[in-house]
Amino acid sequence: MIPYGRQDISDEDIAAVVAVLRSDYLTQGPMVPRFEAAVAAHVGAAHAVAVNSATSALHIACMALGLGPGDVLWTVPTTFVASANCALYCGAAVDFVDIDPVTWTMCPRALAAKLDRAAAEGRLPKVIVPVHLCGQSADMAEIGRLARAYGVKVVEDASHSIGATHEGRPVGDCRHSDICVFSFHPVKIITTAEGGLATTQDARLARAMDLARSHGITRDAAEMTHAPDGPWYYQQIALGYNYRMTELQAALGLSQMARLDQFVARRRDLAARYDRMLGNLPLTRPAPAADVQSAWHLYVVRVDAGRHRAVFEALRADGIGVNLHYIPVHTQPYYRAMGFAPGQFPNAERYYAEAISIPLYAGLTDTDQERVVAALERALA
Repeated sequence: MIPYGRQDISDEDIAAVVAVLRSDYLTQGPMVPRFEAAVAAHVGAAHAVAVNSATSALHIACMALGLGPGDVLWTVPTTFVASANCALYCGAAVDFVDIDPVTWTMCPRALAAKLDRAAAEGRLPKVIVPVHLCGQSADMAEIGRLARAYGVKVVEDASHSIGATHEGRPVGDCRHSDICVFSFHPVKIITTAEGGLATTQDARLARAMDLARSHGITRDAAEMTHAPDGPWYYQQIALGYNYRMTELQAALGLSQMARLDQFVARRRDLAARYDRMLGNLPLTRPAPAADVQSAWHLYVVRVDAGRHRAVFEALRADGIGVNLHYIPVHTQPYYRAMGFAPGQFPNAERYYAEAISIPLYAGLTDTDQERVVAALERALA
């Protein structure tokens, strides 16, 4: 079975983790700050806060922006449930903006119309979470412009997109957002086994996320209500969680960062080969916007809805480990219980009825990629 995605672990990665196992620190040592600094430098952000998952990063990002009861967060239906659940963790409500039918990311036109209606009705969202699907940035220039015009905060869910660029600059520099979140799950561009990270240019937001990831505890006397009782002293000054990244994860991530450009270059080569090899098949290929360089976390093809399941199952039977990203969040039972219903976001639902994620990862060989294409040809014949 050729999987749709998998990690690429080198001897150097293994040595980096072993070195931590032999060190004095397995958690709260020097590796997490080094990993944060490497990611921040790569994307051009002033601050980075590493945590145990991208879900945790989304949560603390919303906390830092003050999202809470009575507030609303908007995201897209075509995403993993965490992009919406982070609002619920804060006691806020969720709504959705449909995707663009070509780029499959948040549609700026739909967002503009929804913001206009919400402003007229006095129910603007506090936070918008555009999702950079498959490694491709959403139209952050326009989304950021709209957010500023309406006084709305923006968290980029770039879980798929470390190594991607928008307008020639790295995703993660937050020039059109307040916070950007990355994922380092094994199938992502780089991995820390599990893990996530939030970048920002705002020191205040970075400090709020830093507190939230570690119980809301400080050892900084300047943040305390009174002078420390002694050198052992700490205070809890906010409600936080244990979302810390371990030294083992950070060491793996730091080692992987050394190959990030290599990973992305290989993924782009493979995507270009797919574009060439699939050109004559009856399917829709990805179409990134002109000002976007995707990191190509996923390569999604779309086939006729009437044949979708049959093609998907034929590929699985042929040893091709295809998957589907994603089931529209608003159609999940938990969200339908809130009042959402099929038919509300037709572009996302049409995408779901047609999308198939085919194998794409840095270690995919040309031979295996050709096997994927041959299986698609048979399935679509």
